[in-house]
Amino acid sequence: MRRASVSSASELPSLDHGSFQPLDKERLFPAARATHAPRILLLYGSVRERSYSRLMAEEAARLLQAMGVEARIYDPRGLPLPDGAPDDHPKVGELRELAN
Repeated sequence: MRRASVSSASELPSLDHGSFQPLDKERLFPAARATHAPRILLLYGSVRERSYSRLMAEEAARLLQAMGVEARIYDPRGLPLPDGAPDDHPKVGELRELAN
């Protein structure tokens, strides 16, 4: 297995290294842990009737559920383009609700 190496500033000149913070293990591993199963929202972008990305998302959801995960899939049909509808559009609300 190949491990990722830590990049130096000279290897990534366009990256603002000041924007990165050290890993905060207290925030990553809080003392009060969730009691529910891990929750994963699966997204795909194709709205075609025979969408391979949708089929892959559905298969991934089945595998995740078999592993004890609460998997949700968002159907993007009817989702407006960015700035193409108000924030209270029903499909936008549905996506926000699933993400919670």
